[in-house]
Amino acid sequence: SRELRVVGRSSGQVRAVPVNPIEVDGVTYLVAPRGTTQWVRNLRAAGEGELVVGGRRERFRAAELDDATAKVAVLRPYLTKWKMEVGAFFEGVGPDATDAELEAITGNHPVFAIEFGVE
Repeated sequence: SRELRVVGRSSGQVRAVPVNPIEVDGVTYLVAPRGTTQWVRNLRAAGEGELVVGGRRERFRAAELDDATAKVAVLRPYLTKWKMEVGAFFEGVGPDATDAELEAITGNHPVFAIEFGVE
C-alpha cells in the first residue's frame, strides 16, 4: 500500500488517502475500489499527484482509462493481489470472474495509469 497525495480541487490543500497500486505489463495503475470518491475527483482535476511510502515520494502524472477492455486487464490482477482488502467493494466479482462480468462493473471503478518522474 501507498499513500496517495493529491491537491484538493476545491480547497487547494494536499489530501492524503491510502491506495493499493498495481503494476501490469510495466505500467503502474491506481484503481478506485469504492468508486468515484473524493480522491478520484481530485486526481481527475489535478492530473498529477504523489505516492508516498516511508520516506520515499514519487511524483506522477495520471491518465484515466476509459476503455472497459483495458480496465478488465487491470482489474483482474488488481483483484488477484488485493481481494482480501477490497473485494467487498466489487459487487461480488472476483479475479476468477469472466471478462464480461468484470466489464460489467468497470463503470463503477475508475482506473488511472500513472507515469512517474514528474517534476
